[in-house]
Amino acid sequence: MIRIGFGTRDITPTRPAMIQGQKHRRIGRSALDPLTVTAWAMEKDGEVAVIVSCDLATPSDGLRERVKKELASLEPGILGDSVVFASTHTHTSLVLEDGFYDHPGGDVMTCEEIEIWVSERIVDAIRDAWKAKSKAIVGRGFGHAVVGHNRYAVYSDGSAQMYGKTAREDFAHIGGYEDHSVDMLFVWGDDGKLSGIMLAVPCPSQVDEHLQEFSADYWHQVRVELRKRLGEGLSILPLCAAAGDQSPHFLLYREQEEEMRVHRGVSEREEIVRRISNAVEDALSCLQPDQERDHTFSHRVETLSLSPRNITQEERDWAEAAHKEAISKGDVTSWWPVRLKDVVDTYDGIREAEQVPAEVHLLRIGEAVIATNPFELFMDYGMRMKARSKAKQTFVIQLARRGFYLPSDRAMKGGGYGVMPAVSVAGPEAGAELVEWTVSAIDGLFGQA
Repeated sequence: MIRIGFGTRDITPTRPAMIQGQKHRRIGRSALDPLTVTAWAMEKDGEVAVIVSCDLATPSDGLRERVKKELASLEPGILGDSVVFASTHTHTSLVLEDGFYDHPGGDVMTCEEIEIWVSERIVDAIRDAWKAKSKAIVGRGFGHAVVGHNRYAVYSDGSAQMYGKTAREDFAHIGGYEDHSVDMLFVWGDDGKLSGIMLAVPCPSQVDEHLQEFSADYWHQVRVELRKRLGEGLSILPLCAAAGDQSPHFLLYREQEEEMRVHRGVSEREEIVRRISNAVEDALSCLQPDQERDHTFSHRVETLSLSPRNITQEERDWAEAAHKEAISKGDVTSWWPVRLKDVVDTYDGIREAEQVPAEVHLLRIGEAVIATNPFELFMDYGMRMKARSKAKQTFVIQLARRGFYLPSDRAMKGGGYGVMPAVSVAGPEAGAELVEWTVSAIDGLFGQA
């Protein structure tokens, strides 16, 4: 029987710190709600996996290495490669790496201090989960909740803009598919009591992404609401499914949505919470803990080497102009001008276009599989994986490591932020490679059953 344990920690800083998520620097001196990390430790017949969900924009490589080093000395039963680091991609959390923004000095925590602060709490959460492992029954569920919306407006000339205006005369259509699925994994103790819920929602937690204070965004309220409805001790593991071209912001129906929220007396975040919580209850209502259910468990991790994207002359020239503009405004060392300069240097041959490393985890849990990737993965790739997977249910989880956008072929034709090479080191060729490897690896996991 599979054994599962849960752990959680608050990572809200106790001193001022920089906030990750926008081009400009923000300093957080308070929190709207707590930032947390949640760990699930799983083990069966010597196979081990730990999933850590963090209220962060992305888990940095430095954070991962620090956690793995600490675990090696404290919990030798947990090998570093068995840990999956995932993020909810909130834009109101901590900055873990130097180079994004200039540090203001004073009492503001440095990135190294933040990395230590977060890593210690992740290790504590993992150790709690590891020690708390007990016999568990696992069941999968599925539903729908309208949370994310495609964030590209496409115009009559074929160009696209992230968050572009749709009231323009030349507006043609929205950029692509919208995914409102909610993949769920329920965990019961062997006594039949519900103890944990894994939720994969294809939408970053960015309703209030411009705040000057820390926040887990809608996931905080989802945790509160589900515990209110289903039990205060419930462990909630939030995961961001493939959503590179999706966010909670509206390009259409903004006014109508706001009008209906006013009638209901709820905020935008509260409306999202209502939808997700209702989807969970709908799924749970028709599921029962079944000890005879398939609890096959296996974990595979691989670091792929994917093709770098091509950079066109037009993209190179745009990056050069944008770089000059940033420099003229005094923005010299932040991540944006640095990435723009990299684009120019790569095209000009000064900097080599390197293969793109991509750590991918596959976890088979019964009839379900969890497939991770390090990118802000455009939905077309996630749909291909899900459609071709041999699993009865496939969770495609993005940003399970520090990564950039991976735009689809049709998105590349329109352009816009998320597609430009300054924020996407890989393109459709790499996307196809990732899909083919993932589908083949899933086939292998289920071919061994």
